[in-house]
Amino acid sequence: MGCIASTPRDSGGNRRRPGSIGELSVYVPGFRIPKPVDFSQSLGDSLSKTIVERLSALRTRIVVMAGQEAPTVTRTRRKSATQHGGSTLADLHQALEDYLPVLLGLVKDGSQLQHNVQFVWVNQEDDAEETAISNAWYEVLSVLHLMAMLLLSQANLLLLPRTSTDGYQPKVSEESRRASIDIFLKAAGYLDCAVRHVLPQIPTALRKELPVDLAEGALRALCLQALGQGVDIQLGMAIDSAKATLAVKRRLACEMVKYWQQAQDNIMPLPLANGWGEKHQLFIKWKYVESKAAAYYYHGLILDEGNTEKSHGMAVAALQAADECFKESKKACEAFHAAPPLSRNPPLWGTMKYLSEKIPKDTSSKVRINRDLYSHQKIMETAPTLPDFALALKPDDYQLPPVHPSWNEENIGAGHASSNHLKGDRR
Repeated sequence: MGCIASTPRDSGGNRRRPGSIGELSVYVPGFRIPKPVDFSQSLGDSLSKTIVERLSALRTRIVVMAGQEAPTVTRTRRKSATQHGGSTLADLHQALEDYLPVLLGLVKDGSQLQHNVQFVWVNQEDDAEETAISNAWYEVLSVLHLMAMLLLSQANLLLLPRTSTDGYQPKVSEESRRASIDIFLKAAGYLDCAVRHVLPQIPTALRKELPVDLAEGALRALCLQALGQGVDIQLGMAIDSAKATLAVKRRLACEMVKYWQQAQDNIMPLPLANGWGEKHQLFIKWKYVESKAAAYYYHGLILDEGNTEKSHGMAVAALQAADECFKESKKACEAFHAAPPLSRNPPLWGTMKYLSEKIPKDTSSKVRINRDLYSHQKIMETAPTLPDFALALKPDDYQLPPVHPSWNEENIGAGHASSNHLKGDRR
């Protein structure tokens, strides 16, 4: 059900890989770029000229825009974040939204037309440079993936700190942070829809041949990454709020640990053997360890409010665990940014700016206060266990749009009913 053809990287493709992608707050793996498709040759005898031309025009628009912009939107463009960069992402996203309802006509009611067109995409996270599959559900999956990637890129632009006009420490506005949470949830919704509603439409044998950046584990990891980063922003806003209690901050930090742990569980088994994919694994590993530092820190502060020697000892153990995770996260951060394509950390802000100051200070203070009651060995033997909280942040409930009204019976040519034609050479 659908044939596949892949072109290996050493075949001399025209992919442009940046050596550096600058500062980033949100890692976006390599984009998948569509290549031109001749709909008239594949569908000319089966559909009306109107629909064929509509499909061709909409997809050509995406091919042109993605080919021009995707190699550059992966680079940080601080000055253009709210101007050209933001509008570029929005325009391409709109083009994909316009295309999807028309594309879904090819799979309506199990139509055999879904196998007529060979869709070709260039992969950046997979060893094979191009993957061509004669299955329209593969095209739907690729469209949803690109829509999610564009949103993650938009969130990255919003979350790069900017120096204020009065010369104070670079920061991210509350408006940008709130907007980024909505974007993360929307991106997670696209990816969740891809996993739950689109992948099952692709035959099992063909799913095994999908490029690794469309594998179920990669899609789930990206979805969980979006949710994890959304909770990170929520935690930073709670830290800035005088009304947020330690219990609220601990719950958010512990939720963040679960999202990143699940993301890591999904992405680590994948054969991501090139720069983009390996860097993605390093990013998730870094954020997982970083989130554990935050969770242990707030867990330790709450334990320290107890009135027993045991609770104080457990508090010290949790804070020392936080300090160890924080040190490990700095090494993981350096490894991530050093991996190709090179990247840089923006000036610290939000959750980690606060914790980078508080964790070493509070850990040192609590250990010093309790050193007469507990030896280092006894403290470390008091294994700190993080509390388990239900995950509160969920992907937006995204549903595939209805098929475009242009798909109606009078637009279907006589060739559509010809089983011989539809079962012809699909390459």
